[in-house]
Amino acid sequence: MLDMLTDRCATACLLITLSLFYPRWIFLFQMSTAIDIASHWLHLHSSTMSGAASHKTIDLSGNPILHFYYTSRPFLFFMCGGNELFYCMLYVCHFTIGPSLFGIGLWQVLCILSAPIALAKACISLVHLVTAAQNMASLDAAERGALGEEAKKTS
Repeated sequence: MLDMLTDRCATACLLITLSLFYPRWIFLFQMSTAIDIASHWLHLHSSTMSGAASHKTIDLSGNPILHFYYTSRPFLFFMCGGNELFYCMLYVCHFTIGPSLFGIGLWQVLCILSAPIALAKACISLVHLVTAAQNMASLDAAERGALGEEAKKTS
């Protein structure tokens, strides 16, 4: 859990800084922060409520996107690395475009190439959020059903 907390805090701090550097895009940075924190928190909460030994233990049978994301270490690394590369390159490009290749800065090229990865990662986080919300709804329904059965027995 500590690794998740430090990752969320570090990314939020970077996105806050990017909001200052690029105020025109502040809403997108805010949404990215909110989606990242909400999806991870709700996933952690639903894992805890379901009695999972770790937040990394999730039921992957119902969602093929999350199944591939979590079972393919190279893909997970590629997505997380590409997402962080995008934000880091936005940060660096605020100060310099980097060495020029054919009239465009190297850091700009890396930023452009990693942008679709960051967008895809945000979409996966939305899927993660929806799945965690569905898991919480199922847990709530099961808990209410158990309480209803218990109330019937005592009356």
